[in-house]
Amino acid sequence: MIAGVDEAGRGPLAGPVVAAAVVLCPQGLAGLDDSKKLTAARRDVLFAEISARCVVGVGIASVEEIDTLNILWATMLAMTRAVEALGHEPVEILVDGNRCPKWRWRSRAVIGGDALEPCISAASIIAKVTRDRMMREADAAHPGYGWASNKGYGSAAHLDALNRLGPSPLHRKSFAPVAQALLL
Repeated sequence: MIAGVDEAGRGPLAGPVVAAAVVLCPQGLAGLDDSKKLTAARRDVLFAEISARCVVGVGIASVEEIDTLNILWATMLAMTRAVEALGHEPVEILVDGNRCPKWRWRSRAVIGGDALEPCISAASIIAKVTRDRMMREADAAHPGYGWASNKGYGSAAHLDALNRLGPSPLHRKSFAPVAQALLL
């Protein structure tokens, strides 16, 4: 029971941060890689495979938690929630990045782990697809920011919309461009 953990959404100006924990099936899965290196279509196929064949947990930290805790600690909270959502006690957890949350499980950080460790690659795919889907839904509820395409990241179109429309309830007020737009 070795779980891989990764997150999606640390850098965007809007939306939650999503973490996933994945314990791979014994047979493994072909084609796993860092989610950022895969096409959206390939991620969707792997998302369905991972969800059907592996043990998966997803954890989310809300915009309010991001603004209250800061993005680092909100990410650690989302990771903890993802591991808790597995429903199994992992023997070890491999976390993408350079630090692990302060939790009760044995774990180690793996820099570049989403490209090196298949269980982290799988977690990367689950987190990214889950968050991307959430942002597409948010785009319908809060049109004009282009979240279906920019996923809340600070693209030129998103920044322009932020200045024209002002922040939405899904914008992270603790992030400088959003805080600046609140002053306008």
